Amino acid sequence: MKKLKIGILAGEASGDLLGAKLIHALRAQYPHLHIEGIGGPAMMAEGCHSLFDIERLAVMGLIEPLFRLPDLIKLRFDLYRHFINNKPDIFIGIDAPDFNLGLESKLRRAGIPVVHYVSPSVWAWRQYRVRKIAKAVDLMLTLLPFETAFYEKHHVPVQYVGHPLAEEIPLVPDKIAARRALCIDENATYVALLPGSRRQEITYMAEPFLRAAKIMWEKQPQLRFLTAHVNEKRYQEFYECYKQYAPDLPLAFFTRRSQDVMAAADAVVVTSGTATLETMLYKKPMLIAYRMPRLAYRIVRWLVKAPFAGLPNLLANEKIVPELFQEEVNPERIAEYMLDYLAHPEKVKALQIQFTALHQSLRAGTANDAASAVLRVLALDEKN
Repeated sequence: MKKLKIGILAGEASGDLLGAKLIHALRAQYPHLHIEGIGGPAMMAEGCHSLFDIERLAVMGLIEPLFRLPDLIKLRFDLYRHFINNKPDIFIGIDAPDFNLGLESKLRRAGIPVVHYVSPSVWAWRQYRVRKIAKAVDLMLTLLPFETAFYEKHHVPVQYVGHPLAEEIPLVPDKIAARRALCIDENATYVALLPGSRRQEITYMAEPFLRAAKIMWEKQPQLRFLTAHVNEKRYQEFYECYKQYAPDLPLAFFTRRSQDVMAAADAVVVTSGTATLETMLYKKPMLIAYRMPRLAYRIVRWLVKAPFAGLPNLLANEKIVPELFQEEVNPERIAEYMLDYLAHPEKVKALQIQFTALHQSLRAGTANDAASAVLRVLALDEKN
């Protein structure tokens, strides 16, 4: 059997995990592989030879990439030169579209087949990017089913492969086990406050979330509250807001335990983002909220074309959970929605049935399907 040479690049931790599972699935179907590019510890454990440290790609926000631009340009040129001098049979870019698509376009022009794994949110905003994507890839692998229609409309080869979180999170979450893992009361009613992982999100979301929780607690003193944060810095920032706005609130703090907190909660107030998908997969009634600087919001409103912000609503193609933005994000409205959930278990049950159906739709094989798609691109390329 011919030995396949695969070039691959993941830009950060979530891409490293996706890449590791993909490499594992590729080896199961085609054992004779040589894989090199950029990967983190998970990909390297699966046999990827990382040419450069993945941390060189770990940039966030609007300003940091500008300071890092010379290094990023040099890194992309070094990778391009390496893959031109050591041509792989196929190149796989995992997420990191701002870095990957430029490299993919050059490699494809040099005759190397290209697969991009994880669609950027081009269907939601900056839709003009699809023209660049069409020139850069032989196949786009999407994690969300509604993304395929957008690419088909623009004649970009696409395959939906499912979302890895849908595979990892059980269809029936165990609330009691999560509460035991967190060492909290197994019988209390808990509302989770998940304000986001970025500093700006804490700045804009902490006050309305905490004030809403205080209103809920004053109306129902038996309620308890949970919050989880991505690291100690976000924890400390939220704790300072807690001391200012709701110091007496019965709130348990956790770091790096967001999924346990979701599983343990009865209802969740969550900032718009991937956490809304996780909350849905844990079958929790939720309210989605987001605030940002006014000018930024006006720009986003102008650029974004999607009908909803929350992933549960996008997946359902209807507003099955409430979304509040900017001035709508006030404590009274948040409290009203959450108390309504707690007072109407029949509404929650109906919502959980919808969430379960959406969860099942996201279980499409993920890594195995992605590996099969990569090998099909190679087979098609060989026929041509």
